[in-house]
Amino acid sequence: MSTLLDAVREGRVDDVKGLLARLDRGERKAALDGLKDLRKEARGWAWGERTRARKALLVAGAGCHTGAAGCAAWLGAREMRDWVHSPYPWVLEVLADRDPAWLADLARRLAARAVESDAEYRLVVELSLRAGCPLPASDGMVRTWAEAINGARWQSRPEKALVDVLRADAHLDVLIPHLLTMPELPPVVAWVDSRSPEGYWPAALSALVAEGLLDRGALLDSCVTRLLRGGKPTDLRFCLLVLRGLGPTADEEAARVADWMAMAADGPSPVAGHAQEVLARLDAQGVLSVRQLAEVSGAVLFRTEKKLVRAQLVQLGKVLRREPSTADALLPVIADAFGHPDTDAQERALKLAARAVPAATAGVREEAARMASLLAPVHREAARAVFGELLEDEPEADAYEEILPPPPAPRPVGPPPASVAELTEEVVALLRSAPEDITAFERALDGLIRFARSGREELTEALGSALSGQWWDGLPRGQVDWRMTRNHDGLHIVAASLLGHVSEQAIGEGQARRTAPGACCHEVLDGILYARLWEAASEVRTGRVPYLLATPTWHTGHIDAPELVERLRGYKALGVLAGPVDFAQALLRVRRTGEEDAASHAAALGTEEGDRLAAWLRADEPVAAVVPRHVDTEVAVARDWLLQTVTKVQRVLLATRENVLVQRKFPRPFHWLGRPHSPRNQRCYHWSPESPHWTATLPEDGETLAAWLLPTIATCVEEQRGTTSLLPALAESGGPAAGALHLALAYGLGARHSDDRLAAVDALLVLAARGRLDAGLLGGELATLIERDSVKPGRLADAARTAAGTGAYGTVLSVLVPVLPALLARERAPRGLSDLLAVAAECAERCGPPETGPLAGLAETAARGGTTQLVRQAIRLETACRPGASA
Repeated sequence: MSTLLDAVREGRVDDVKGLLARLDRGERKAALDGLKDLRKEARGWAWGERTRARKALLVAGAGCHTGAAGCAAWLGAREMRDWVHSPYPWVLEVLADRDPAWLADLARRLAARAVESDAEYRLVVELSLRAGCPLPASDGMVRTWAEAINGARWQSRPEKALVDVLRADAHLDVLIPHLLTMPELPPVVAWVDSRSPEGYWPAALSALVAEGLLDRGALLDSCVTRLLRGGKPTDLRFCLLVLRGLGPTADEEAARVADWMAMAADGPSPVAGHAQEVLARLDAQGVLSVRQLAEVSGAVLFRTEKKLVRAQLVQLGKVLRREPSTADALLPVIADAFGHPDTDAQERALKLAARAVPAATAGVREEAARMASLLAPVHREAARAVFGELLEDEPEADAYEEILPPPPAPRPVGPPPASVAELTEEVVALLRSAPEDITAFERALDGLIRFARSGREELTEALGSALSGQWWDGLPRGQVDWRMTRNHDGLHIVAASLLGHVSEQAIGEGQARRTAPGACCHEVLDGILYARLWEAASEVRTGRVPYLLATPTWHTGHIDAPELVERLRGYKALGVLAGPVDFAQALLRVRRTGEEDAASHAAALGTEEGDRLAAWLRADEPVAAVVPRHVDTEVAVARDWLLQTVTKVQRVLLATRENVLVQRKFPRPFHWLGRPHSPRNQRCYHWSPESPHWTATLPEDGETLAAWLLPTIATCVEEQRGTTSLLPALAESGGPAAGALHLALAYGLGARHSDDRLAAVDALLVLAARGRLDAGLLGGELATLIERDSVKPGRLADAARTAAGTGAYGTVLSVLVPVLPALLARERAPRGLSDLLAVAAECAERCGPPETGPLAGLAETAARGGTTQLVRQAIRLETACRPGASA
């Protein structure tokens, strides 16, 4: 046994098989214990020494395991994959004496684990062959197989057709069925080049079905099931291409009517569109019953996609022409479309209802007439012509009342943890998850400081037990120091320092850490938090301070000025000096407006900190004033690596002025905040920055923070996701809401992705509810961005429609009024202008004409003539904006 361990330690993998052959079952079990110890020992070896031994260790461990489960766990361990050339041929040699059932069990277990390389895939294939069992399919097996198939195609000379490579594969009938059950398709499978789709997987699978190499029915069922389940757009496109390539027969489509109905009702637009086409064919063939048509139509007409709604109305019209007797069943469904947000859809539904009303019974006509109250005012006259006396007289309209959500109520952070047990629970929860909850983070940080002074022994005992197994527990202190001083490990820094896992030298290095001169605001704001953590790491070692000054009063990060005065009074009574970073952060968080009494009480303390707080409250100035003039900055938004070209666009951004007080009186980590900054000089490596700690760092300076974050927020109009997530928090922040915040909001309302626009809508409503929204300023910024093609009118229309749908019609109209004249004045109307006009018209119909009077250019557009949506919506808006028009 010692000879085997020596061979493994020396990396002599060729000797392992012969040495294993000399050992019986008991000796192999004993040797396995030694191999496990050696595996642990190898973790601390240098890379070269560890790599040499790793192959021999892998092979010897596989040979010593007598159970398939243990062998699979040994071979599949991530740390055992640290090799360049595959050791699996040796593994197969040492397992050659195992019976087929054992090998089949091992193959199944390895396939179920993470198969991430071609070598691992080949190992499972070879085990299956030796066991004489079918190849086990798993996500990892299929993913690796697909990449190997794709590689074989491109690497062959001449290049092989994909269908030829697949046709030659022996495991095609096993792996393809599993392919369509995966949560996400492998990228090499899902990607299809629209210029040559016949060379990719959907076309190849259709060809193999035609040749009889794949089961047509099973593949058809898998595609339909996948489309019903939903998923990534690329995955669904793949399934649609396969489905169309299979060319389902009329009988196959008819057998799946319920599936097509479900797709049309709830599927993504491309899937719903395909299902709608299939249902139209089935209806023409007489397969679809009137009840089924009514059911699916009710669901489709509830959707927001105009194309789907119009297509469904066309289909209903065909049925009514063919079978007028269906009016009783279909008229209620058509009437449901009277409440659709698209007024064009309302008009089409009303025309269709006019065709159905004569053939409908009295009760159905009366119900449809009642539904006509949902129509926009522009359709009321046409509705009266359709329903006549059945249409109820409109009640006298009440005075319009704007509906805005209540302003967000600040939530108190609450008292500190009452016991060590409560604090330990909160700290453990934070360390096991991302510390995005500001309230929980600040409570835990303050609690560590408090109990480090008042109950150190109990705290260290409780935390030491609860945090056993953390990445820094058990590592040499040098390794912990190295990572802690280079990474941003959050509350780990303070907890590890309290438990003695961080050296004094590392704490000193952490506190001395400097922000690079060319750093972006994200790095600086993270650096301020980092400085707070290292100062706290020092304080928990000494137990010097009783509590933190910078702990917020409210969830936004704000501190009430009287509360901060009381905290300083407590420091004075104990004779404790404030930590520089902690006190600086407290100053940035304290509410400054209208706090003269708190300033007087602070000055009366007679301490340096009290005097600084009093001066800070009385100055009531932003950390950095925003320059109101726009700065045009050219930024790269796309790069073509093959052609070595960079696509650049102009961004409208803002600069900030210098604050000498911050540079002179605040600690070094805060000095960046007081320097003048221009977006022309900014460089940032952050891809998707969205930390809530940033808004909590400057809760009283939302305008300043918005100016610094603008370069990142502005990327939302391109491909970047998630950069608007901080807009609602910025809207809740203190200080003025001026140009920077409104410009950031304008970018958000024009974001490329709907979830980013939704965050901007939330911020818009928060500003309006708090009385801080300057609609004219926001509209002007939107007009500027649209003029520079940064914001698309169609995206703005979607955001405006969402905001108006909450009841804020007057607010939305006041924002759109400054935007529309410049767009109407263009010689060629931009895409999406009709949607903007439609939203503005709906708002004006509900809340009345805008206070500014008629919009420039609207009358000219309405007088163009024709039936385009642009002209029709312009006429509608002009009608609603006439003096005396009722809401």
